[in-house]
Amino acid sequence: MRKVVGILGLIIASMAMYGQDNSIPFEKKLFKDNKDAFKIAVENLESGDELYNTGMRTLWSQAIPYYERAQSFNPKNARLNYKLGDCYLASNTKTKSLEYFKTAYELNPNIQVDIHYKLGRGYHLSAQFEKAIKEYKIHLSKLTGKDNGPMIKQTKKLIKECETGMEMVANPIRVWVDNLGSKINSAYPDYAAQITADESMIIFTTRRPSVYNEEMINGMYNEDVYISKKDENGNWQQATLISKNINDKENDAVSGLSPDGNKLFLYYHSGNDGGNLYESNMTDEGWSKPEDLGKNINTKKSWDTDASLSYDGKRLYFVSDKEGTMGGRDIWYSDWDEEKERWGESVNIGAPINTEYDEVGIFIHPDGKTMYFSSDGQKGMGGFDIYSSEIQPDGTWSQPENVGYPVCTPDDDVFFTISASGIHGYYASFREDGEGEKDLYMITFLGKPKEPLLAGEDNLIASVTKPVEEEIVQTKLDVAVKNLSILKGKVLDAETKKPLKASVELSDNKAGTQVSAVETPAESGKFLMSLPAGKNYGIAVKSDGYLFHSENFDIPADAGYQEYEKVILMKKVKVGESIVLRNIFFDLDKYSLKDESKTELDRLYTLLVENPTLVIEISGHTDTQGSAAYNQQLSEDRAKAVVDYLVAYGIERTRFEYKGYGETKPMISDAEIAKMKSSTQKKEAHAQNRRTEFKILKY
Repeated sequence: MRKVVGILGLIIASMAMYGQDNSIPFEKKLFKDNKDAFKIAVENLESGDELYNTGMRTLWSQAIPYYERAQSFNPKNARLNYKLGDCYLASNTKTKSLEYFKTAYELNPNIQVDIHYKLGRGYHLSAQFEKAIKEYKIHLSKLTGKDNGPMIKQTKKLIKECETGMEMVANPIRVWVDNLGSKINSAYPDYAAQITADESMIIFTTRRPSVYNEEMINGMYNEDVYISKKDENGNWQQATLISKNINDKENDAVSGLSPDGNKLFLYYHSGNDGGNLYESNMTDEGWSKPEDLGKNINTKKSWDTDASLSYDGKRLYFVSDKEGTMGGRDIWYSDWDEEKERWGESVNIGAPINTEYDEVGIFIHPDGKTMYFSSDGQKGMGGFDIYSSEIQPDGTWSQPENVGYPVCTPDDDVFFTISASGIHGYYASFREDGEGEKDLYMITFLGKPKEPLLAGEDNLIASVTKPVEEEIVQTKLDVAVKNLSILKGKVLDAETKKPLKASVELSDNKAGTQVSAVETPAESGKFLMSLPAGKNYGIAVKSDGYLFHSENFDIPADAGYQEYEKVILMKKVKVGESIVLRNIFFDLDKYSLKDESKTELDRLYTLLVENPTLVIEISGHTDTQGSAAYNQQLSEDRAKAVVDYLVAYGIERTRFEYKGYGETKPMISDAEIAKMKSSTQKKEAHAQNRRTEFKILKY
């Protein structure tokens, strides 16, 4: 008897130590009173097991509805709850895994050797970091032997992420997060948004049904690419399929978009050879048929995915797991080879951007120096977090900085893009207030909080006679905007006002080099260009049969964010027409040409060479500051300096007349300037009056 009691004591102690199995199995004898429901539950359990037992995590989310129906019949089966937790971990609603792992553990603490790891994952994804760390440490204590090395390393990494998560949640950044609404989002997954620099157009990937994808495959529709543009009131229009040249019955996904919205990068899966990047361009007929980016970008059996083009179009950044990676997927770049008209050899961007883990979702800001990307190898709070880095003068990249919580979460945060101003970011997220499974959201970065103004002078005076109950708070947001300007507009015929097909060239006047060039579509004449701060830019617009048009933008390094909109009226080459040469520069009160004038003078030289019968008048103009006599002489000397330059380069002097008009032909009168309230406006007005022009005398 004492022996039996002793054995029972050992059993009870063992149960107390290891936990008791209170799980209710799916056995027919336990559900005699509900045979029909039991049969249906078992059928659902078996259907779920068919998907789960494949070991393919991509199929596990499809097992969820079967398992949930079985679980609603028998919620106290530890094995089923564990498998449901696993399936939710493989889904887009990973946080729901926690409730099932907790139930599985309560029913049977020995349900699986990794149950504490899975509980840790559930708590981690739910941002319950302290509880997650506790579970991860229990899991670590059970890992012994050399074979567990990778799991030990992974678990320690997750513990560090939880520690970082606690720091980030304690110091959140100030943001608003807004759903883009039903015109963009659907009841199906919507993600991978790409926007133009001015936020006027969005292109994204979706898995909604369409004329190309009418049937589900493995529980989902294939991917299509959709587009939406803002109306005149700044509201998104209903998103539509982008083009039959881009969408088909297979998976079609957007990977990147040039800042002006005229060059689209796409990812197409290539069977057993991984996936490749393609390019489609906006033409007069619409989006062109996508073309393979070539062997220096795409390689066989590698996954070449996300892409982002530099603002000048000369460098393409992309993601690949090709040979030479530092980890799984890395960020690479390739420079455009002007001579061969193709992308050059790809280069791994290296540390500190790439790690032994994965880097994805590359986005190069139009400011020409800031990179945004997602990584699960940098310091973050779990999964893929979003980071930024800036290129340094020596060509290296700064140590990546986490964008911060709540933009970053313990789950994967990828496909992040940001507006040219730096105020708005766009990404996909699963939220309870969404239109469907995954929606696109706009993040508004608010900057650091302003200290409240507790009292102003008027309130102090009022408080003498009665208490002041209000608190006046400064409402202006202190947002760290980008030092970047956006120039957008239309090129039109000056007489008919119809759109023109034209070339818009952007040059660095000081360096004397072309920065970038875009072609305007004949149907719209629209263009958009990024002008990073800190340079003196010359803009030249050219179209066959027309005089070139020039503009100048001298943008200080600390100019902040500005948007300029120009309607450029192109004048035909004919007698009597004249244009202003905006990029001819002289030192103050001098008539010697500055080096920054060379690009503009070269354009004028080319025009004269291409039109050998052209005879022109070069004229100089000043503002009204200074004496009339002085201004008259200065304007004439400056006009002569331009003629002398062109003659020195071989243009016959007989093709020129030059004249100084002084202050007699202002573009903006003194009366108009006097009405201007801002000193900056007045300064700019005087600057417009100081100019060099040419007029066609013979043709």
